[in-house]
Amino acid sequence: PGIGRIRFTTSHPKDLSPRLIASFGEIASLCEHIHLPVQSGSDLVLRRMNRGYTAEAYREKVAELRRVCPQISITSDVIVGFPGEEEEDFQQTLELMREIRFDNLFSFQYSEREGTAAVGMDRPVHEGVKRERLRALQALQEEHTLDKNRACVGRRETVLVEGPSRNGCEDMTGRTRGNRIVNFPGRTGLIGKTVSVRIVEAFAHSLRGEVEERGGADAH
Repeated sequence: PGIGRIRFTTSHPKDLSPRLIASFGEIASLCEHIHLPVQSGSDLVLRRMNRGYTAEAYREKVAELRRVCPQISITSDVIVGFPGEEEEDFQQTLELMREIRFDNLFSFQYSEREGTAAVGMDRPVHEGVKRERLRALQALQEEHTLDKNRACVGRRETVLVEGPSRNGCEDMTGRTRGNRIVNFPGRTGLIGKTVSVRIVEAFAHSLRGEVEERGGADAH
């Protein structure tokens, strides 16, 4: 009672249970966002990573999340250049991204980390190939993120105000229930409150809006 927003941050895909998935359609205060790291769209690479699931199992969990909560925002992590990743494996990752169309993605180029099982694995990927794959992957994701953000233009979003914007203007910034960043003209007195914001412009990593009405003191 009195808690307007609960944000479930992340889960390992193999630990995302049917009960937890169902919660996104049952609990009104649970924000419509989940970070679900896939790491690769190739079953061969997933096995070498010891992830404990297949690309198809991941797709099925995403489909079920969208069935119970059609408006859910899904973000993810991907690593390119893991030892043994061939061009076909990388293309399978791009194909999974095209199918799922993540709202946002955190992508990384594989590098050895002391003490991990991957150190010294055979078939390392050349650094130049890693860089090229990362560029291609990030370009694809930027298209998807921008398309999703553009679809928000004209909508009214409930934004929880977090503080002054980093854009250097006299703006405030906050997040939608789907975890999108929104910048808008406002005063510091709005921090910690919710406001109704009409989205007027979309960028690759944020939205711009105008406050239509002020929310209450509680975060919703």
